[in-house]
Amino acid sequence: MSHGTRWLQICGLSLLGLGSTAALWAEVPNSLSDAESRAGFRLLFNGQDLEGWRHQGNWKVEQGAISRTGRGGSLVYGVQKVPDDFELRFEWKVAPGSNSGIYYRPGQYEYQILDNRLHRDGKNPRTSAASLYFCMQPSRDVTRPAGQWNTGRIVCQGTVIQHWLNGQKVVGFDYADPRWKAHVDLLRARGGDVASRGADLSLQDHGDPVWYRSLKLRALKSTDMLDETEVVPQAIPPEVLAAEKKKLEGIIKRRQQAQQKKQ
Repeated sequence: MSHGTRWLQICGLSLLGLGSTAALWAEVPNSLSDAESRAGFRLLFNGQDLEGWRHQGNWKVEQGAISRTGRGGSLVYGVQKVPDDFELRFEWKVAPGSNSGIYYRPGQYEYQILDNRLHRDGKNPRTSAASLYFCMQPSRDVTRPAGQWNTGRIVCQGTVIQHWLNGQKVVGFDYADPRWKAHVDLLRARGGDVASRGADLSLQDHGDPVWYRSLKLRALKSTDMLDETEVVPQAIPPEVLAAEKKKLEGIIKRRQQAQQKKQ
């Protein structure tokens, strides 16, 4: 068996890398397939109400999906913290030009949710859909057009982080590997710490129309084997890197100003 096609063995199941696991996802939204149930997934959203979630009245359920109704902050899952090692599955869609995100660890750990075509963040792969926002860019853009459902998946085990989009692993790296030091430093400069754990799962309110459904979570064991197929991040054009540097300088400046006001 080749290194790039190693079987993903989790919770006693043999699953061939996510590209072939579509059949193992429940066909009915907001439900668990038999395989998912055996694997230990917990359904976080029942498709009917926001039981177990905290918000300021700015989120609602419509046609079996979670949606925003107005500004008021993130929608936070309060039943359990995100395990240190875990797999999260979900579906998402956005309106044209919309921006949101899924925060799964403390600080700035964000799976970016975005309309790459119209939103300005789509110009930089490192802030595009499925990126680890302002840290690691996806290998390619496999988003579906605004208004269509996308499938997402986050897998974290030890120092390995994987983001999947529409059946493809687009982010996959070990943040302890020196090759990715510059990426880790970017996240740290923005205010994040890759070693942080123990967050509430939250869906970002960025003021834009966004929908979520079929949110499912399970804990992973240290012995679970991950898909190790290498992922090569997209190249970022020099002019985009220059704009990114300017943006980071602004973030740091605003943080310093805020700290000075507190003193």
